Amino acid sequence: MKYLKITQIRALLSVLCVLPATLAAAASERPEQPNVILLLTDDLGWQDVKCYDIDEPSPMETPNIDALAKEGVLFWQAYSPAPTCAPTRCAIMSGNHPARAQKTHVVGGGPPTPYNKELHRMMPPWYSGRMPEGELTLARVLQKNGYATGHCGKWHMAINHNAYPQPEDQGFDWTRHNLGTTRRMTPHRLTGFATREEGDPYKLDENGFPFHQNSEDAMQFIAEHADQPFFLYYATWLVHTPIHTRSEELLQKYVKKLGVGLPENPAEWKGEGQTNPFYCAMVEELDYYVGRLLQYLDTTEDPRWPGHSLRENTYLIFTSDNGGMERHPGEIITDNFPLARGKISAMEGGTRVPLIVRGPGIAANVQSDVMVNGLDFYPTILALAGIEQPAQKHLDGADLSGLLKTDPTNPKLVHEADGRVRDTMVWHFPNSIALESTIRIGDWKLVRNYDHLNNQHASELELYRLYDTQGGRQNRGDIEEANNLADSMPEKAHALNAKLTEILTEMEASYPYYNPDFKHPLPNKEKVCAIESHVQTGDRVEFSYQENGAKVVRANLIYTLNGGAQYEEWFRQPAELLPGEKVAAQLPTGATHYFINLIDENNFLKSYPEVMDMRGQANGKNPYSTVALPVL
Repeated sequence: MKYLKITQIRALLSVLCVLPATLAAAASERPEQPNVILLLTDDLGWQDVKCYDIDEPSPMETPNIDALAKEGVLFWQAYSPAPTCAPTRCAIMSGNHPARAQKTHVVGGGPPTPYNKELHRMMPPWYSGRMPEGELTLARVLQKNGYATGHCGKWHMAINHNAYPQPEDQGFDWTRHNLGTTRRMTPHRLTGFATREEGDPYKLDENGFPFHQNSEDAMQFIAEHADQPFFLYYATWLVHTPIHTRSEELLQKYVKKLGVGLPENPAEWKGEGQTNPFYCAMVEELDYYVGRLLQYLDTTEDPRWPGHSLRENTYLIFTSDNGGMERHPGEIITDNFPLARGKISAMEGGTRVPLIVRGPGIAANVQSDVMVNGLDFYPTILALAGIEQPAQKHLDGADLSGLLKTDPTNPKLVHEADGRVRDTMVWHFPNSIALESTIRIGDWKLVRNYDHLNNQHASELELYRLYDTQGGRQNRGDIEEANNLADSMPEKAHALNAKLTEILTEMEASYPYYNPDFKHPLPNKEKVCAIESHVQTGDRVEFSYQENGAKVVRANLIYTLNGGAQYEEWFRQPAELLPGEKVAAQLPTGATHYFINLIDENNFLKSYPEVMDMRGQANGKNPYSTVALPVL
């Protein structure tokens, strides 16, 4: 393929770039502050990248990412902070664990309610719609220390892509959001392919790949800001849905390679495994645009370091926001096998991600089994930039700079804040249909399922031995999470479960509730309280309720400051339980509407007024404020 010339000539061009200056002995010192690029892909699975192949080979061709892996450190046990997009992005940029930040899933900022009141036993807790606007983000710290800070591509750290706060509100000097080639093809994905005609916004280049503005934006930021240290958060829209390619030639390449035909219904793909030619083409497109960026760094002279390329003083972190999205209605996208499940699950397939790190002082062509996490990027980038961690800022990740620069294969070089060697990670996803938390300690992983009552498909605890470490050597075990040992090793399961509770308690995590409107039997459902009346006096509101056999143990006021607005957003604050089956709450200044939530001793949540389920909310067209209590 013609585009392979990018990888073939990259090393040569890099040498030619610096050779004249070297021969002329144009000596200068390396700038103290290095550049940093965080390249965060979207929904790229652990087995979608060729250099991560284990067991069955992936059909996707990723020569540029594979070449990048040979220029730095490839981590086999890298994890995202969450199994979905927004909480991972917020965690990376804020340094706060999703459980601590109360940002555990996409969107958020709504009252607790089931997806379907009649069919779902549980509902997720309230979780935040965004990263707080006053957060001391990684970008803000770098900005205060002389860095030009740029973002291009996906943001999604607010209740909506376009809602407040935006990148410029969170420490970025420069931002671009263009979807590029990922903009939905119309009327469907077998029409409107890119051409070589002038005026085509996706005009094919000399290698047959479509023009992609997201890729061009990344290089534009560097071109405009390389005269000072820069931090680029390059968040690709690839390879998120819609699954398509604007290169008909590339699509046909994978149709032929996979031995498949195109579907009669363009929106469908029913082939199991990694047989979706649209997705394979998308992954190769992503690789091509990564290659363009790498080539640009290799062949562009660093204006702060004459005679040297930008690559020589730039750290590049390549990873994904969560595991691969295996399917959505009507379409199988990919397969994370041998890992279990994918995006929207805290099992290995939903949280284990590709991670490659390259830069000055980091050894080339190293593969590491050290367990690392996207939460580690904040402290690591600060350390690589020579910037002290802000004293007032709590960070849930670990500084990996010593690991990267000393011995990337030595897990004893990764430490907790108190100096202990880190061997533990936690994920908290009390959302969607997963409703689970997980903990990994060394070789072992525990899964806690919240939705286990009257559920034949889930036990409360699952215990897996992912690896078998013998004599300091980590051997592959049950990374498939296929052999549940909870019943045969109850003491081990209970010990990990207790540790999980300890960590989540320290982070003040929120948990899912039982749904009193579930149409099938649930223990103690008939004991749920009834809320009878309310009275608002000034900014204070008082509710009366009647217990029906289960004690009310907690109450929350759920309120909004912008009821009826385009991006209606809801917040939570504790309410006060009073004697005589009453509860009182102080209405925050500016509140427009509110609900009260009562939680009983059996973890059932009762809302007043009743909240429509998520289906009824219908993408904001029927806002929650239409059924909430208005502030008088």
